[in-house]
Amino acid sequence: MGPDTQSQAVEVIRKRVDGMGTGEVVIAPQGEDRILVQIPGLDPAGIEQVRTQLQKVAKLEFRLVHPQSEALIAAAEAGEAILPPDHRVETYKDEVDGKPVESKILVRKSVDLDGSLVDAAHAYYDQSGYGVSLKFNGKGADLFGKLTQEHVGERFAIMLDGEVQSAPVIREPIHGGQATISGRFSEKESRDLASVLENPLSTPVRMEEQRSVSATLGHDSIRSGVVAGLIGLALTVFSVLLYYHVPGIVAIIGLTVNVVLLFGFMAMFNLVLTLPGIAGIILTIGMAVDANVLIYERLREELKAGKSLASAVEGAYSKAFSAIFDSNATTLITSGILFWKASGSVKGFAVTLTVGIIASMFAALLVTRTCFAWGTQKFGLKKITMFDLSPKRLFDFMGRRRLCGLISVVVLLGSIGFFALRGEKNFGIDFKGGDLLTLQSTTALPEADIRRALADVGLADSVIQREKILEKEVVTIRSPQDTGEKIVAHLQTVFPSAGIESTGLDRVGPLVGRELAIGSMLALGLSMLGILLYVSIRFEFSFALGAIVALFHDVIITIGILALFGRELNLIMVGAILTIAGYSINDTIVVFDRIREGLQAGAKGSIQEIMNRCINETLSRTILTGGTTLLSVLALYLFGGPVLREFALAILIGVLVGTYSSIFIASPVVLWWSQRRGGSLMHEVRRSQAENAATV
Repeated sequence: MGPDTQSQAVEVIRKRVDGMGTGEVVIAPQGEDRILVQIPGLDPAGIEQVRTQLQKVAKLEFRLVHPQSEALIAAAEAGEAILPPDHRVETYKDEVDGKPVESKILVRKSVDLDGSLVDAAHAYYDQSGYGVSLKFNGKGADLFGKLTQEHVGERFAIMLDGEVQSAPVIREPIHGGQATISGRFSEKESRDLASVLENPLSTPVRMEEQRSVSATLGHDSIRSGVVAGLIGLALTVFSVLLYYHVPGIVAIIGLTVNVVLLFGFMAMFNLVLTLPGIAGIILTIGMAVDANVLIYERLREELKAGKSLASAVEGAYSKAFSAIFDSNATTLITSGILFWKASGSVKGFAVTLTVGIIASMFAALLVTRTCFAWGTQKFGLKKITMFDLSPKRLFDFMGRRRLCGLISVVVLLGSIGFFALRGEKNFGIDFKGGDLLTLQSTTALPEADIRRALADVGLADSVIQREKILEKEVVTIRSPQDTGEKIVAHLQTVFPSAGIESTGLDRVGPLVGRELAIGSMLALGLSMLGILLYVSIRFEFSFALGAIVALFHDVIITIGILALFGRELNLIMVGAILTIAGYSINDTIVVFDRIREGLQAGAKGSIQEIMNRCINETLSRTILTGGTTLLSVLALYLFGGPVLREFALAILIGVLVGTYSSIFIASPVVLWWSQRRGGSLMHEVRRSQAENAATV
């Protein structure tokens, strides 16, 4: 198998597994003619399904049927005629009135239209049952149109792997490149057929070896992650209860419903939990807490205005709705496009985030509101108290915009420069490939002990998996390139009585392959375009520009700081960066919503005064949301173990940078663009209130 053929097989396998809806797959070239495939959470039946699906070549062909097919076959069987040399007899299995019928048809030996010209395929269901719809590429559409135009009234056979699937009559010319395959398909068969037709293998693959292995995180990492998650959740719950008292209890009820719905959906559809999926859950919980904080800060304002609790609750939910809706909508746009265009682990992140956002909006807007209604109507709740972190004086954030902008530009340029200077050192084994080491030992070696030993040689972040084959303990270690021999020698020194021996050392290709990386970048680019359009419609273009600039600011600086700390980009970091992007957009939109509200309400003062006042009004929300998120991620960093620590560090940096940018970068960009273009931001608030009423 050549390099090009191997690369094609890797991408076909990735697309087929994605199309089957299976968990996040790990695929990597191994050597010159092998491919490593790891799929989490499969039972024996699922393994057999994947095995069958991955080995299909799916050779699709379209061949014309002879106009006198039945007469010639009958005459040939009676010895009265000889079949045309350029045709051959094929058996066609059909169904008439619900009964299987087998017949023979005479088809051309040469292919009239090759299945390699199929551009897309998907399963469908109509009154005739399940089938597969095909769409040809430009060349295929032209050939198919010409074929059907020249042979109206004749039949043509649709053949898959040498078997006739359907033999319809061409009743009229078919232009536009559309075709269907009908037959006695089940839903699963039609979906599998569509998958292999859309992603054909040019050469067959053979399953060489099948193993069931432990999780890549390992028991110690999973245990550390669970402990860290529980500590972070406890800190979040305690903070919300301490700050909001009774409303805090309502928020916890909503958060519990959100988590139950999220994990219930994952269990219902057999979704598996991976590191990017964990990233999606963390972002979801952060946004769920933020939605409650937005509502409660509005509730505080309504109560200060002298309203009754029932009226204040009604007003709080009404006024907080636009901020919650817009911030979640922009994140949904991102996750939807990531699911559409990306693949593998990035698609897993998108699925988890989409489900989590829908669940969090349901819990925050309906469940908690119902709880307040019960409290006021059935339990006589008339009064509530809350702590107040809102500033007692107005900070002049906008007055420092030029200084902060200059600092950000310097840090951005430094981040880009340092990243470029490090070059390939920025990328981990998920991007560059590395060593796949297989070890056997006579005694069991806990993963925690192996990882501690690897820390001595600076390789604690390696992926470790353990399994037991017969009486042997088998450990596989994925590490940076050319480190396998060093690991074997070091482990034999550290564990002299374990009987460690190396049974295999392979160079493996990158897991985050070229197609996956390009697809993810394309998806992020389209997401930015989607956010630009949405925010431009809901707000105006200057706000959209501010949101995009803040997002790029946060992501680039986070990556730069990680590079400065000597961290490498890998699959875990991809999940963290996606989380940071989601947090950045959410945080920025909340500030923008308050500015928009101030402008629409006809706030008095210059544009800078209005924007300053609005930013200060959201400051308590920013402190509380950022604080609870930081507490959760800090627990993950301190107690989550070495694998999750890298992930937590990236999010810690991203949250701090994102909080800074939503105040000091996003809003100044809105003002700068409005002044530069002379357009909107309420025409720069009526040209800064007519130059402060002509300087009074």
